Amino acid sequence: MARAVFFGSPAFAVPSLDALAEVAEVVAVVCQPDRPAGRGLALTPPAVKVRATARGLPVVQPTTLRTGEVAAWLREQRADVALVVAYGRILPRDVLDAPRLGCVNVHASLLPKYRGAAPITWAVVRGEPETGVTLMKLDEGMDTGPTFARVATPIGPDETAGELGERLATLGADAVRAWLPRYLAGAVTLEPQDGARATTAPLLGKDDGRIDWTRPARAVHDHVRGMSPWPGASTRLRGKTVKVLATRVVEGSREGAGPGAVLVADKSRVLVACGAGGSVELSRVQLEGKRAIAGAEWAMGRGVAEGDALGA
Repeated sequence: MARAVFFGSPAFAVPSLDALAEVAEVVAVVCQPDRPAGRGLALTPPAVKVRATARGLPVVQPTTLRTGEVAAWLREQRADVALVVAYGRILPRDVLDAPRLGCVNVHASLLPKYRGAAPITWAVVRGEPETGVTLMKLDEGMDTGPTFARVATPIGPDETAGELGERLATLGADAVRAWLPRYLAGAVTLEPQDGARATTAPLLGKDDGRIDWTRPARAVHDHVRGMSPWPGASTRLRGKTVKVLATRVVEGSREGAGPGAVLVADKSRVLVACGAGGSVELSRVQLEGKRAIAGAEWAMGRGVAEGDALGA
Protein backbone atom coordinates (compact mmCIF):
# COMPACT_ATOMS: atom_id res chain seq x y z
CA MET A 1 0.00 0.00 0.00
CA ALA A 2 1.22 3.49 -0.85
CA ARG A 3 2.60 5.67 1.94
CA ALA A 4 0.88 9.07 2.31
CA VAL A 5 1.10 12.20 4.42
CA PHE A 6 -2.02 14.32 4.94
CA PHE A 7 -2.00 18.14 5.12
CA GLY A 8 -5.26 19.70 6.36
CA SER A 9 -6.77 21.69 9.21
CA PRO A 10 -10.55 22.44 9.38
CA ALA A 11 -13.57 20.17 9.60
CA PHE A 12 -13.95 20.29 5.81
CA ALA A 13 -10.77 18.21 5.50
CA VAL A 14 -11.73 15.45 7.96
CA PRO A 15 -13.72 13.25 5.53
CA SER A 16 -10.78 13.34 3.09
CA LEU A 17 -8.41 12.19 5.85
CA ASP A 18 -10.70 9.25 6.51
CA ALA A 19 -10.86 8.50 2.79
CA LEU A 20 -7.08 8.64 2.47
CA ALA A 21 -6.72 6.11 5.28
CA GLU A 22 -8.86 3.70 3.23
CA VAL A 23 -6.65 3.83 0.12
CA ALA A 24 -3.16 4.42 1.54
CA GLU A 25 -1.07 4.05 4.67
CA VAL A 26 -1.20 7.45 6.37
CA VAL A 27 2.19 7.82 8.02
CA ALA A 28 1.70 11.33 9.40
CA VAL A 29 -0.68 14.31 9.48
CA VAL A 30 0.32 17.97 9.19
CA CYS A 31 -2.05 20.71 10.36
CA GLN A 32 -2.05 24.29 11.58
CA PRO A 33 -1.04 25.06 15.19
CA ASP A 34 -3.70 25.10 17.92
CA ARG A 35 -5.32 28.54 18.14
CA PRO A 36 -7.47 30.46 20.65
CA ALA A 37 -11.19 30.03 19.96
CA GLY A 38 -14.56 30.71 21.55
CA ARG A 39 -15.50 33.35 24.11
CA GLY A 40 -12.87 32.12 26.54
CA LEU A 41 -10.21 32.04 23.82
CA ALA A 42 -9.11 28.60 24.98
CA LEU A 43 -6.35 27.03 22.90
CA THR A 44 -8.21 24.75 20.48
CA PRO A 45 -6.80 22.09 18.14
CA PRO A 46 -7.83 21.97 14.47
CA ALA A 47 -10.55 19.44 13.62
CA VAL A 48 -8.05 17.40 11.60
CA LYS A 49 -5.75 17.06 14.61
CA VAL A 50 -8.65 15.81 16.72
CA ARG A 51 -9.55 13.21 14.10
CA ALA A 52 -5.93 12.17 13.49
CA THR A 53 -5.31 11.72 17.20
CA ALA A 54 -8.44 9.58 17.51
CA ARG A 55 -7.09 7.41 14.68
CA GLY A 56 -3.73 7.09 16.41
CA LEU A 57 -1.87 8.99 13.69
CA PRO A 58 1.20 11.13 14.46
CA VAL A 59 0.53 14.87 14.07
CA VAL A 60 2.96 17.71 13.42
CA GLN A 61 1.99 21.40 13.55
CA PRO A 62 4.76 23.57 12.08
CA THR A 63 4.57 27.33 12.41
CA THR A 64 6.36 27.80 9.08
CA LEU A 65 7.12 25.71 6.00
CA ARG A 66 9.94 27.88 4.69
CA THR A 67 12.97 26.85 6.76
CA GLY A 68 13.56 23.55 4.98
CA GLU A 69 12.83 21.54 8.11
CA VAL A 70 9.37 20.38 7.02
CA ALA A 71 10.67 19.34 3.59
CA ALA A 72 13.49 17.35 5.20
CA TRP A 73 11.04 15.72 7.63
CA LEU A 74 8.68 14.88 4.75
CA ARG A 75 11.48 13.18 2.82
CA GLU A 76 12.23 11.09 5.90
CA GLN A 77 8.66 9.79 5.83
CA ARG A 78 9.37 8.16 2.44
CA ALA A 79 5.90 9.20 1.32
CA ASP A 80 4.64 8.33 -2.13
CA VAL A 81 2.21 11.25 -2.06
CA ALA A 82 0.93 14.05 0.16
CA LEU A 83 -2.79 14.82 0.09
CA VAL A 84 -3.55 18.48 0.83
CA VAL A 85 -7.08 19.58 1.80
CA ALA A 86 -7.75 23.07 3.17
CA TYR A 87 -4.39 23.14 4.93
CA GLY A 88 -4.28 26.95 4.97
CA ARG A 89 -0.84 27.69 3.52
CA ILE A 90 0.80 27.56 0.11
CA LEU A 91 3.42 24.81 0.07
CA PRO A 92 6.92 25.84 -1.08
CA ARG A 93 8.77 23.97 -3.82
CA ASP A 94 10.92 21.82 -1.51
CA VAL A 95 7.80 20.55 0.27
CA LEU A 96 5.97 19.95 -3.01
CA ASP A 97 8.87 17.86 -4.30
CA ALA A 98 9.45 15.82 -1.13
CA PRO A 99 6.91 13.01 -1.77
CA ARG A 100 7.82 10.64 -4.61
CA LEU A 101 4.73 11.60 -6.66
CA GLY A 102 4.34 15.13 -5.35
CA CYS A 103 1.33 16.68 -3.61
CA VAL A 104 -2.33 16.27 -4.60
CA ASN A 105 -4.94 18.83 -3.59
CA VAL A 106 -8.70 18.57 -3.14
CA HIS A 107 -10.08 22.01 -4.02
CA ALA A 108 -13.72 22.97 -3.42
CA SER A 109 -14.52 24.43 -6.84
CA LEU A 110 -14.52 23.49 -10.50
CA LEU A 111 -11.11 24.90 -11.36
CA PRO A 112 -10.01 27.21 -12.85
CA LYS A 113 -13.03 29.00 -11.37
CA TYR A 114 -12.69 30.21 -7.78
CA ARG A 115 -9.01 29.81 -7.08
CA GLY A 116 -8.21 30.91 -3.54
CA ALA A 117 -9.09 30.57 0.12
CA ALA A 118 -12.92 30.80 0.07
CA PRO A 119 -14.28 29.09 -3.06
CA ILE A 120 -17.47 27.81 -1.44
CA THR A 121 -18.56 31.20 -0.11
CA TRP A 122 -17.87 33.13 -3.30
CA ALA A 123 -19.61 30.56 -5.52
CA VAL A 124 -22.76 31.03 -3.45
CA VAL A 125 -22.44 34.82 -3.19
CA ARG A 126 -22.07 35.12 -6.96
CA GLY A 127 -25.16 33.02 -7.59
CA GLU A 128 -23.45 30.10 -9.31
CA PRO A 129 -25.88 27.30 -10.27
CA GLU A 130 -23.24 24.62 -9.71
CA THR A 131 -19.85 23.98 -8.19
CA GLY A 132 -17.90 20.88 -7.21
CA VAL A 133 -14.48 19.55 -6.28
CA THR A 134 -11.31 19.30 -8.32
CA LEU A 135 -8.30 17.08 -7.73
CA MET A 136 -5.01 18.50 -8.97
CA LYS A 137 -1.27 18.13 -8.61
CA LEU A 138 -0.05 21.15 -6.68
CA ASP A 139 2.49 23.61 -8.02
CA GLU A 140 3.79 26.79 -6.40
CA GLY A 141 0.86 28.94 -7.58
CA MET A 142 -2.50 29.59 -5.94
CA ASP A 143 -4.54 26.60 -7.16
CA THR A 144 -2.89 26.72 -10.59
CA GLY A 145 -1.64 23.12 -10.91
CA PRO A 146 -2.75 20.58 -13.52
CA THR A 147 -6.01 18.77 -12.75
CA PHE A 148 -7.04 15.16 -13.16
CA ALA A 149 -10.56 14.85 -11.68
CA ARG A 150 -13.61 17.11 -11.45
CA VAL A 151 -16.91 16.24 -9.78
CA ALA A 152 -19.78 18.71 -10.21
CA THR A 153 -22.87 19.27 -8.06
CA PRO A 154 -25.75 21.79 -8.30
CA ILE A 155 -26.08 24.57 -5.72
CA GLY A 156 -29.57 24.87 -4.28
CA PRO A 157 -31.19 28.33 -4.64
CA ASP A 158 -31.49 28.65 -0.85
CA GLU A 159 -28.46 26.56 0.17
CA THR A 160 -26.01 28.28 2.50
CA ALA A 161 -22.24 28.12 2.21
CA GLY A 162 -22.16 26.05 5.39
CA GLU A 163 -24.60 23.50 4.01
CA LEU A 164 -22.78 23.36 0.68
CA GLY A 165 -19.45 22.96 2.46
CA GLU A 166 -20.68 19.84 4.23
CA ARG A 167 -21.77 18.32 0.93
CA LEU A 168 -18.52 19.20 -0.81
CA ALA A 169 -16.49 17.70 2.04
CA THR A 170 -18.21 14.38 1.40
CA LEU A 171 -17.89 14.79 -2.37
CA GLY A 172 -14.17 15.48 -1.99
CA ALA A 173 -13.68 12.38 0.14
CA ASP A 174 -15.49 10.26 -2.43
CA ALA A 175 -13.24 11.70 -5.14
CA VAL A 176 -10.16 10.76 -3.10
CA ARG A 177 -11.37 7.17 -2.85
CA ALA A 178 -12.11 6.99 -6.57
CA TRP A 179 -9.22 8.93 -8.07
CA LEU A 180 -6.18 8.89 -5.79
CA PRO A 181 -5.46 5.17 -6.40
CA ARG A 182 -5.53 5.92 -10.14
CA TYR A 183 -3.13 8.81 -9.66
CA LEU A 184 -0.77 6.60 -7.68
CA ALA A 185 -0.92 3.99 -10.43
CA GLY A 186 -0.08 6.57 -13.11
CA ALA A 187 -3.49 6.02 -14.70
CA VAL A 188 -4.65 9.65 -14.90
CA THR A 189 -4.02 12.46 -17.36
CA LEU A 190 -2.80 15.74 -15.87
CA GLU A 191 -4.52 18.56 -17.73
CA PRO A 192 -3.19 22.15 -17.53
CA GLN A 193 -5.71 24.74 -16.42
CA ASP A 194 -6.88 27.50 -18.75
CA GLY A 195 -5.71 30.59 -16.89
CA ALA A 196 -7.83 32.84 -19.11
CA ARG A 197 -10.96 31.34 -17.53
CA ALA A 198 -9.74 31.69 -13.95
CA THR A 199 -11.67 33.55 -11.26
CA THR A 200 -10.63 34.20 -7.68
CA ALA A 201 -12.09 33.47 -4.24
CA PRO A 202 -10.17 35.74 -1.86
CA LEU A 203 -9.90 35.31 1.89
CA LEU A 204 -12.90 36.66 3.77
CA GLY A 205 -12.95 39.42 6.36
CA LYS A 206 -15.75 40.57 8.66
CA ASP A 207 -16.48 43.57 6.45
CA ASP A 208 -17.37 41.24 3.57
CA GLY A 209 -20.56 40.40 5.43
CA ARG A 210 -22.05 43.89 5.09
CA ILE A 211 -25.19 43.87 2.95
CA ASP A 212 -25.37 46.24 -0.01
CA TRP A 213 -29.07 46.98 -0.34
CA THR A 214 -28.56 48.65 -3.74
CA ARG A 215 -27.97 45.19 -5.20
CA PRO A 216 -30.91 43.28 -6.75
CA ALA A 217 -32.99 41.15 -4.40
CA ARG A 218 -31.55 37.87 -5.67
CA ALA A 219 -28.00 39.14 -5.17
CA VAL A 220 -28.82 40.21 -1.59
CA HIS A 221 -30.29 36.78 -0.89
CA ASP A 222 -27.22 35.06 -2.38
CA HIS A 223 -24.98 37.27 -0.25
CA VAL A 224 -26.81 36.35 2.96
CA ARG A 225 -26.66 32.60 2.32
CA GLY A 226 -23.07 32.82 1.08
CA MET A 227 -21.90 34.55 4.24
CA SER A 228 -23.46 31.84 6.44
CA PRO A 229 -22.00 30.77 8.80
CA TRP A 230 -18.98 33.10 8.59
CA PRO A 231 -18.51 36.03 8.63
CA GLY A 232 -22.28 36.39 8.62
CA ALA A 233 -24.36 38.92 6.69
CA SER A 234 -25.13 42.12 8.57
CA THR A 235 -26.64 45.56 8.29
CA ARG A 236 -27.09 48.61 10.54
CA LEU A 237 -30.23 50.03 12.10
CA ARG A 238 -30.52 52.79 14.69
CA GLY A 239 -26.79 52.73 15.28
CA LYS A 240 -26.60 48.99 15.96
CA THR A 241 -25.50 45.97 13.94
CA VAL A 242 -28.15 43.45 12.95
CA LYS A 243 -27.11 40.04 11.68
CA VAL A 244 -29.33 38.81 8.86
CA LEU A 245 -29.36 35.02 9.12
CA ALA A 246 -31.91 34.08 6.44
CA THR A 247 -33.84 35.82 3.69
CA ARG A 248 -36.40 35.04 1.02
CA VAL A 249 -36.73 36.75 -2.34
CA VAL A 250 -40.20 38.25 -2.76
CA GLU A 251 -41.47 38.44 -6.31
CA GLY A 252 -42.97 41.61 -7.67
CA SER A 253 -41.67 45.13 -8.13
CA ARG A 254 -41.50 47.58 -5.22
CA GLU A 255 -41.04 50.88 -7.00
CA GLY A 256 -40.73 54.16 -5.14
CA ALA A 257 -38.82 52.98 -2.07
CA GLY A 258 -35.08 53.45 -1.75
CA PRO A 259 -32.77 50.44 -1.22
CA GLY A 260 -32.77 49.38 2.43
CA ALA A 261 -36.18 50.87 3.16
CA VAL A 262 -38.39 48.71 5.38
CA LEU A 263 -41.58 48.25 3.39
CA VAL A 264 -43.46 46.01 5.83
CA ALA A 265 -42.82 45.28 9.50
CA ASP A 266 -45.70 43.50 11.21
CA LYS A 267 -46.67 40.20 12.83
CA SER A 268 -46.43 38.41 9.47
CA ARG A 269 -43.04 39.52 8.12
CA VAL A 270 -40.34 42.15 7.60
CA LEU A 271 -39.91 43.18 3.98
CA VAL A 272 -36.98 45.31 2.76
CA ALA A 273 -36.51 47.09 -0.57
CA CYS A 274 -33.48 46.21 -2.68
CA GLY A 275 -32.03 47.61 -5.88
CA ALA A 276 -33.79 47.30 -9.24
CA GLY A 277 -37.17 47.50 -7.50
CA GLY A 278 -36.97 44.09 -5.84
CA SER A 279 -37.34 43.14 -2.19
CA VAL A 280 -36.43 40.44 0.32
CA GLU A 281 -38.13 39.15 3.43
CA LEU A 282 -35.89 38.97 6.48
CA SER A 283 -36.82 35.51 7.73
CA ARG A 284 -34.38 35.38 10.63
CA VAL A 285 -32.23 38.02 12.33
CA GLN A 286 -30.05 38.46 15.39
CA LEU A 287 -29.47 41.71 17.25
CA GLU A 288 -26.24 42.51 19.09
CA GLY A 289 -25.95 40.32 22.19
CA LYS A 290 -29.36 38.72 21.60
CA ARG A 291 -30.67 35.35 20.45
CA ALA A 292 -31.72 34.70 16.86
CA ILE A 293 -35.38 35.45 16.19
CA ALA A 294 -37.85 35.46 13.30
CA GLY A 295 -38.23 38.72 11.44
CA ALA A 296 -41.87 39.01 12.51
CA GLU A 297 -40.84 38.67 16.17
CA TRP A 298 -38.35 41.50 15.64
CA ALA A 299 -41.17 43.70 14.31
CA MET A 300 -43.58 42.77 17.09
CA GLY A 301 -40.94 43.76 19.64
CA ARG A 302 -40.72 47.15 17.89
CA GLY A 303 -37.08 46.59 16.98
CA VAL A 304 -37.91 47.55 13.40
CA ALA A 305 -40.76 49.54 11.86
CA GLU A 306 -42.10 50.37 8.43
CA GLY A 307 -40.18 53.33 7.04
CA ASP A 308 -36.90 52.48 8.78
CA ALA A 309 -33.79 52.53 6.57
CA LEU A 310 -31.41 49.60 6.91
CA GLY A 311 -27.74 50.20 6.29
CA ALA A 312 -27.97 53.90 7.10
